[in-house]
Amino acid sequence: MRTISGTKKLQLPELHDTQIPLMARIFEINPANPQPRLIAQVVETLHRGGVICYPTDTMYGIGCDIFNQKAVKRIYQIKRRPKDKPFSFMCASLTNISNYGHVGNTAYRMMRKNLPGPYTFVLSGSKLVPKIMLTRQKTVGIRVPAHPICLAILEALGNPILNTSATLEDDDQPVCNSLDVDRLFGKQVDLILEGGEIIPQPSTVISLLTEQPEILREGKGDISPFL
Repeated sequence: MRTISGTKKLQLPELHDTQIPLMARIFEINPANPQPRLIAQVVETLHRGGVICYPTDTMYGIGCDIFNQKAVKRIYQIKRRPKDKPFSFMCASLTNISNYGHVGNTAYRMMRKNLPGPYTFVLSGSKLVPKIMLTRQKTVGIRVPAHPICLAILEALGNPILNTSATLEDDDQPVCNSLDVDRLFGKQVDLILEGGEIIPQPSTVISLLTEQPEILREGKGDISPFL
């Protein structure tokens, strides 16, 4: 397996003009205490327009810096997703969410009590959100995952990261580890972060566009605080 541990000097893969790597590198990152040096190298790849696969608190995901339009378009191609279905994205904190979504008082109280966590919140997007990440109704899906690797990357990057599941609609096999991710996306992404085995379960999606929360999809996480 093509692994990079925290004890060896890493040569980052070249990003070619096509932005499609010949083969992804696999990083072994401590899921409880991510190595800062490795996180810095992941962030460097994101700054250079790279696409990564990473563990979250719900499942393995695919992402990039939301402000790199070429990388975002690459993920649309990888996921075979129509352009009229924008992806959600991850923020480092509730304070960070308020920069990209309009958060009312009720929404703020609910999110403060339940974040970080396995929830995706639908909000009206702010002017900072790139158009490619907005729905026709100018809404966004935002989450703050309860996973140390994600949070370390987000804090070091300083920008939100696109968030979509590392699965294909025509592939019904569960994606539980980096080997599964490599099988599906190893020739299409730049880095795969190994963060241990994950039993995949989608996040719960909650609309906070009005004072009354609406459960759009029930997944991982207790929904009782939003009923």
